[in-house]
Amino acid sequence: MIYRDLTPELTRAASRAPAITLTGPRQSGKTTLCRELFQNHAYRTLEAPDERAFAIEDPRAFLAQFPDGAVIDEIQRVPELLSYLQGIIDDNPAPGRWILTGSQNLTLLESISQSLAGRTEVHQLLPLTWDEILRFARHPERLEEALFSGGYPRIFHQDLEPSAWLRSYVTTYLERDVRTLSNVGDLVTFQRFVELCAGRTAQLLNYSSLANDCGISQPSAKAWFSILEASFIAFRLPAFNARLRKRLVKMPKLYFYDTGLACWLLGIREPQQLRSHPLRGAIFETWVVTEILKHRTNRGETRGLSFYRDSNGAEVDLIIEQPDGLTLFEVKSSATPSKRLFDSVKRVRRHFPDAPQPDMAVVYGGEQFQQREDSRLIPWRMLRTAAAGILPAG
Repeated sequence: MIYRDLTPELTRAASRAPAITLTGPRQSGKTTLCRELFQNHAYRTLEAPDERAFAIEDPRAFLAQFPDGAVIDEIQRVPELLSYLQGIIDDNPAPGRWILTGSQNLTLLESISQSLAGRTEVHQLLPLTWDEILRFARHPERLEEALFSGGYPRIFHQDLEPSAWLRSYVTTYLERDVRTLSNVGDLVTFQRFVELCAGRTAQLLNYSSLANDCGISQPSAKAWFSILEASFIAFRLPAFNARLRKRLVKMPKLYFYDTGLACWLLGIREPQQLRSHPLRGAIFETWVVTEILKHRTNRGETRGLSFYRDSNGAEVDLIIEQPDGLTLFEVKSSATPSKRLFDSVKRVRRHFPDAPQPDMAVVYGGEQFQQREDSRLIPWRMLRTAAAGILPAG
């Protein structure tokens, strides 16, 4: 197992909270990480039918097995267990006793807010960051390979061919998670919906357009996208909201958490296809935005990301809000350094006249880092802790 960047946050959480709840997509490494960090804890998974039946039929006896606490995997499979756990924690609120994991975000958080509010810290383990991928002996060397492979740990840990593993992942997702989360009857149409969403990654989330192209109602499109959010397949990036003298777009943008999964859904089966693919720019933008999102999530920062677009066409792909001001990010898949790469970010910066003006950065598909007078040009492979100051990797 490689070192995961979320480790310090989980360790600190275990020193102060009676319970830790770790959410994230299936196969993101939650179980592996928790069993590694909390080796002295008993372990049970509610995916196992016998353990699940025991927890449902006699929750008090199930929890009584663990006087010193436990790691309980896929807790959303028996949400009523949380009500019984509440009393146990109130009787003994010693920190770090209970480690709960789950891969269905909205379902799990609803149950926790009802039963364990104030008793647990919630963290997310997303697919691997680029830094984490580089810790494997075999890792992508070129941008197209990085985009194509995505960030699911098993692909790198077992040196698997990404397309074959992702095909199985999608099948499992449709047959298990979708049926668990919702009463979607037509899985063929739902898979078509997921593929259409992949084709719109890094674009505005237009439910009406999705519904029309998929042949479903707009309420169904909204409900189905909520399923993608709940299972950590896709997320919404909100539009920037500030008192500027501009008419800003309010519609959020759609992003996939994993570019490898998006590539598979788009029918991309070889990294070389990305060299000239019409969605290369959108997939690269998705990679950069999610890379920054993952770095911030691993530090416990869950807010402060948005994008800017106004009615006159001025736009920037990402705005990071930090205590000392804003950072404007533009993403370009071009491999050639050029002043023109900064046109959009400079145009948007003029819309923020008050001091201090936002920092500016462009992440691009090339290899050369440039520190300019008022901005930075960051190569894709050097994108690291950009969310904390746009610092290139060493």
